[in-house]
Amino acid sequence: MRELQAGLWHWQAPHPEWTPGERWPQEVSSYAIDDGARLLLFDPLSVPDELLELAADREPVVVLTAPWHERDTQSLVERLGVPVYAPPPDTAEDLMHKFGITAEQAGDGSPDLVWLRAGDAGEWHPYAAGDRLPFGIQAFPGREHNDMVLWVEDRNTVMCGDTLVDFGDGLEINGWLRAGVTREQVVEGLRPLLALPVEVVLPAHGAPTDRAALERALS
Repeated sequence: MRELQAGLWHWQAPHPEWTPGERWPQEVSSYAIDDGARLLLFDPLSVPDELLELAADREPVVVLTAPWHERDTQSLVERLGVPVYAPPPDTAEDLMHKFGITAEQAGDGSPDLVWLRAGDAGEWHPYAAGDRLPFGIQAFPGREHNDMVLWVEDRNTVMCGDTLVDFGDGLEINGWLRAGVTREQVVEGLRPLLALPVEVVLPAHGAPTDRAALERALS
């Protein structure tokens, strides 16, 4: 674990569902921010013990940039009783459009966060692009309606989800886009970030980087 700023941490862990041949590296990134009252855990996987100890003196909150980034969220809800802020999972119609599958194959939609959506396992706060979360975070549209890019105002920081990734060639727009979505459309939705005082850029896939990398990715 590395402290990037006072109260802003980054760590990496091997993704449990990774298999050889994936185009993304096995190690994925998670982040935490301590604002003095809350401990915000972003896309958490294998949270370090030091942060779990700190959570006892804070109000811990899980923030997911995408519903499929639930990772260790269920165990954190069970252990700490944390509320979860996450975009809504794909519906059956979403899955049909995204993967070209049949209604029968799509079933009831994505299994992401199904345990949380049941309503008796934890506290779920769905959010979408354009929303402002109650702890000073603004959601920007990503490559999918539920793949968010987050602006953390008091940290001058961007959390990238799966929209901006570094698979070994530097920060860039994720090349996997569903039919009908272009890179130019994604860039247009994120261009307002360049009007903000961005200093730190934090991808879920890749290492922390800076404004210059964001500018190159959106050029």
